[in-house]
Amino acid sequence: MRAIRGLWRWRRNPLCRSTDLAEAWVALAGLLLILSVAPLLGVLAGGAAQDTLQRSVREQHESRHRVTATVVRPLERSTLAVDPEGAGESLRSRVLADWTGPDGSRHEGSVTVGIGDPDPGDRFGLWTDERGRAVSRPLDGATAATHAVLAGIGAAVAAAALVEAGRRMAVWRMVRGRYARWEREWERAGPDWGRTGTGS
Repeated sequence: MRAIRGLWRWRRNPLCRSTDLAEAWVALAGLLLILSVAPLLGVLAGGAAQDTLQRSVREQHESRHRVTATVVRPLERSTLAVDPEGAGESLRSRVLADWTGPDGSRHEGSVTVGIGDPDPGDRFGLWTDERGRAVSRPLDGATAATHAVLAGIGAAVAAAALVEAGRRMAVWRMVRGRYARWEREWERAGPDWGRTGTGS
């Protein structure tokens, strides 16, 4: 809005310098680019991220299987920890567990479970790959969509920042050119410009 007001203010103004008008046009162009190109890039980046992440969700759901594991024995005392894939804090324990993989193979290993005080024989769900090795839970569609939206917002903000940086650089170069012209005019006026008509 400031750019539009600036253009309106300088139209047919005898005090308007060419650099003033150029600065107003650069500001208007920057505003239009921020309002049009930045959202477009955000939508394109978010869409590309959504496609990639949803494809990853499908692949993970095809290659990861939920099996039932049994606690053999607890390995450590229960501690309060943050589950990076869950919501909030929960009691997490390390246990030695055994399970049967999707291919029928038997496995035993140390895993972290969301059981506060595990006892031998407790059962819990575990995600494995095709060979029965323990893996992390597959990404869900809602989380992937959230990441895609954040990627789109980040791309839009980065594009807007880049346009604003370009605008500021252009204005800075104009101001430097203006100062250089003023310097040349002062040099041409000579050292006694302030003493005109004093008779000295």
